[in-house]
Amino acid sequence: MKERVMKSCILSLAAAVAACALCVVPAQSRDLTIVGWGGTTQAAHKVAYFDPFMKETGIKIVEDSWSGEMAKIRGMVETGDITWDVVQVEAPEMFQGCEEGVFETLDWSKITDKKNLVDGAAADCGAGVLIWSTVFSYDADVIKNGPKTWAEFWDVKKWPGKRGMRRGAKMTLEIALLADGVPREDVYKTLATKAGVDRAFKKLDELKPYIVWWKAGAEPQQRLAAGDVVMSMAYNAWVTRINKEEKRNFAIIWDGNLYSMDYWTIVKGSPNVDKALKFISFAMRPDRQAVFFNKIAYGWTAKGTGKFIDKDMLPLLPTAKGHLDNALMTSVEFWLDNGESLEQRFQAWVAK
Repeated sequence: MKERVMKSCILSLAAAVAACALCVVPAQSRDLTIVGWGGTTQAAHKVAYFDPFMKETGIKIVEDSWSGEMAKIRGMVETGDITWDVVQVEAPEMFQGCEEGVFETLDWSKITDKKNLVDGAAADCGAGVLIWSTVFSYDADVIKNGPKTWAEFWDVKKWPGKRGMRRGAKMTLEIALLADGVPREDVYKTLATKAGVDRAFKKLDELKPYIVWWKAGAEPQQRLAAGDVVMSMAYNAWVTRINKEEKRNFAIIWDGNLYSMDYWTIVKGSPNVDKALKFISFAMRPDRQAVFFNKIAYGWTAKGTGKFIDKDMLPLLPTAKGHLDNALMTSVEFWLDNGESLEQRFQAWVAK
């Protein structure tokens, strides 16, 4: 009798374990979840990457979007409840997340030869999605022969009126030094010193009475259209967008533009690492990137993409010939080391 009961218990336990194991399988074999910024950028990703990838590989993609809240990814990794696989992140978050161990180290042998990508696109934990530039813009229908450099952007005597600038230390301090005549290759060396920081703020002091601050990427174009400012620091893709959609003639000044990169990353512990690597490899192909960059005016990261870009779109992209010649790549390392203290000083300066 006891033996029969024991056998029954063992069988019940085995059945429970088997049932439990079966319960785990769907979670481990779920569809590939890719997370972007939403809006028009993600809509273009769907056309250029998501739908063609599913058709070519048979791997199903589930889309999600986010606003850059790294705490959510950290929470997933800490609890082991990984619901995202591939996430589009900005450069600082990619490098910081890599150091923290919340992103997988990429196996580049399963993606592409790093030589096929532009400088900076092949990182340990990230594959460059796109390049975006901070430029300045003005209404070319109002200002016929406008400024061409950041130094001229500061010239309120020749071009009177308000200036739009991003309310943040990053990029604003670099621009102030460029306007003050610091060569682009010396900007971060200068900004790494107390004297260099003081110099940047002193240059901003000159323009402060004329500055209208903005935070969201859509604001500069809206303020230009409303006449609130005569020129503004802006993101190149947003200027191109309003020019196309609203038939505006806002100039884009590329000289001294600051550029940065977004990256594809894989959340640490993702059950879909192999699928994720296949997707990233697919997204690094020039023919696929061309579909995206023919829709939205960011810069490509795969060499050879330019030959697939429409001739009317090509001059609008940061990676078009000449646009990066006098550009400054935003230093992620510098801002990770110095961002908190500089941002505190900047916000206190703005509030004075």
